[in-house]
Amino acid sequence: MKRPEPQALASAVEALAARFGNRLITSQAVREQHAHTTTWLPTQPPDAVVMAQETADIQDVVRICAKHRVPVIAFGTGTSLEGQVNAPAGGICIDLRDMNRILEVHAEDLDCVIQPGVTRKALNEHLRDQGLFFPIDPGADASLGGMTATRASGTNAVRYGTMRENVLALKVVRGDGEIITTGTRAKKSAAGYDLTHLFVGAEGTLGIISELTIKLRGIPETIAAAACSFETVRGACQATILAIQTGIPLARIELLNAEQVRACNAYSKLTLPETPLLLLEFHGSEVEVAEQSRNFGEIAKECGGGDFTWTTKPEDRTKLWQARHDAYWSVKALRPGAGVVATDVCVPISRLADCVTETEEDLKRLNLLSPIVGHVGDGNFHCSLVCDVDNKEEMARGEEFMHRLVERAQSMGGTCTGEHGIGQGKQKYLKAELGPEAIDAMRALKQALDPQNIFNPGKIVPVN
Repeated sequence: MKRPEPQALASAVEALAARFGNRLITSQAVREQHAHTTTWLPTQPPDAVVMAQETADIQDVVRICAKHRVPVIAFGTGTSLEGQVNAPAGGICIDLRDMNRILEVHAEDLDCVIQPGVTRKALNEHLRDQGLFFPIDPGADASLGGMTATRASGTNAVRYGTMRENVLALKVVRGDGEIITTGTRAKKSAAGYDLTHLFVGAEGTLGIISELTIKLRGIPETIAAAACSFETVRGACQATILAIQTGIPLARIELLNAEQVRACNAYSKLTLPETPLLLLEFHGSEVEVAEQSRNFGEIAKECGGGDFTWTTKPEDRTKLWQARHDAYWSVKALRPGAGVVATDVCVPISRLADCVTETEEDLKRLNLLSPIVGHVGDGNFHCSLVCDVDNKEEMARGEEFMHRLVERAQSMGGTCTGEHGIGQGKQKYLKAELGPEAIDAMRALKQALDPQNIFNPGKIVPVN
């Protein structure tokens, strides 16, 4: 992948400076901030950053960059985990944080129209008084545009789905600066190609999202959170499978292995039993939630679960789920000064116990520390590998572990990533998972929609 010619880049920056004034930033600190990654991948900053405020800004950046064949990388909040916001060929980063307006809320239709810089927490704060909420919760307070671009998921996915199921329509700036409208507010459509879901998960490689129409849900009458410890990971997974098979409408069900529980106890000042743990949440009426909790408690006992405790107090629920969302930081605190390499895989839930158990055995064999937390309801789990990134031998063991983890998941009918995406870090696993024909189809789509390869080059599928 080649950087743009120096003269072409200089001309593009000059044109952008004339258009945006002090909203074009070239300082080293800001450029590095816009390539910051929370993984082991090295930072690759852009050559300049434009602070966009409206769709016309995105269009003008794209037109100028297309004229000079300069890369364009969209930036939301920078919480992606596989190098999606890196700029390996340099170019211009478009920061969308100021495009944070909630344009329309249609409470009666349970949908809203927003700009891409709106964050998950800001949207739910805005919706609360109307009795509505947006359920996708990846943990970080990510932007909705970024969540769409990376096909984000999270703890609520077992009941409410992922971003794929919750985006109705998009407006996308294409390679010539014009706008594609991919759908309508209708809950279903059979009109033409499904362009909306072509851009969901495309990681900004096919165009830049400038507007989203997304589904909303009513805030449940009663929400109960629960914790249940198990003797083994297999028992916790079996309880989950039985609960899903019997139709208990779980809103959240998270698995923490014993090491992750120990880390959460220390970091979040909890006193949970330090054995495999399920964290759960039930949504519905008071009667429904009580019945769901009771039914799951019976299943848990059959599968080796211990005391099953639940609460409807908001402060108790918040404390429990905050500890889950702080899992990364709790792991980082286990070894101050070390780096944390976050990775994820996803398998059919019938194979989750096998995959987690074999992964734990691999960690012992390689003498590595990596607590595990998983969205057990959909077979997705995360490893937070603690490594000295300057220790080549330890990093080599870490890379061997991550490679074996992906191979294990794929051999079980699973995927190299359930949530984090491909970005730069997992490109090498796509061919084995989908086959060369699928990769060729992706390249053909990229070539058709971005013939100059200016949109986030070097991500997902390398262009020949």
